[in-house]
Amino acid sequence: MANLLSLNDLTIEEIERILDRAEQFQKMGENGWRSPNHTLVANLFFEPSTRTRFSFETAEKRLGFQVLNFSSQTSSVQKGETLYDTVRTMESIGAKAVVIRHQKDGYYRELTSGIGLPILNAGDGAGDHPTQALLDLLTIRQEFLLFQGLTVAIIGDLRYSRVARSDAQVLTRLGCRVLLSGPEEWKNEALPGEHISIDEAVEAADVVIMLRIQHERHEKAMKMSKEEYHRLYGLSRERAARMKPGSIIMHPGPVNRGVELDGDLVESTKSRYFKQITNGVAVRMASLEWALQSEKEAKAHEPVIEKW
Repeated sequence: MANLLSLNDLTIEEIERILDRAEQFQKMGENGWRSPNHTLVANLFFEPSTRTRFSFETAEKRLGFQVLNFSSQTSSVQKGETLYDTVRTMESIGAKAVVIRHQKDGYYRELTSGIGLPILNAGDGAGDHPTQALLDLLTIRQEFLLFQGLTVAIIGDLRYSRVARSDAQVLTRLGCRVLLSGPEEWKNEALPGEHISIDEAVEAADVVIMLRIQHERHEKAMKMSKEEYHRLYGLSRERAARMKPGSIIMHPGPVNRGVELDGDLVESTKSRYFKQITNGVAVRMASLEWALQSEKEAKAHEPVIEKW
């Protein structure tokens, strides 16, 4: 078993294995999914989520797992229970893995000792979002086949976005040129990449990743109106018209239509927004299987499919 906390913890080979396995799941269809078993997985979401939560749940059910869905609003967290004790409770009940989204950066550090089941990070504050980065990688690879030499623009709330951090780091490791753009007050010098204007980034990129404004993490209210943000930092129809032939638009969701990008671009021919969501299920199936596999299988790189 293994934790999936950050893609920085994985080798390029491990990342490619998860992507390959995700594509296998997509090709197998319903008849290839594992039959029901008694593996129990707990989903602990301390922040609102639609895409990540339900794609994890769908992935678990397609793998035949039994699913526990935790709600912090109706749990003993309201009585002061710590995250550690909540996870230990899930482990004691019989869960074999936990999927956690939490508002605290690096929440998993308090779980590194004393917890004997794999933890899959579904997003930690403004820290990391490894499975979102994996589904982004799968979407890009399906479009361009190779990462080496691609130019990827990441635009928007760079300071607070965990997607920006995860994507910029792994894309750089894979040989992509990463361009960064957004409001000066949300600039993040810790991210690998070149800071340039949005117009330069859009025109140079093979992939344009627009980021959601992280309202829930801002210490102060946004200083500009939504209309002004869209004019200065959004992907308008006019900007999209200047994108390179064959380039694509991505967004981690949820999309604020008319703010981060014009509403009709979400379902334009360049958009891969809903493809990303579809890819999220297969990626999370592959991630769960990777986290739960035995140490022997991990060392031998044995494909589980041959045992079915």
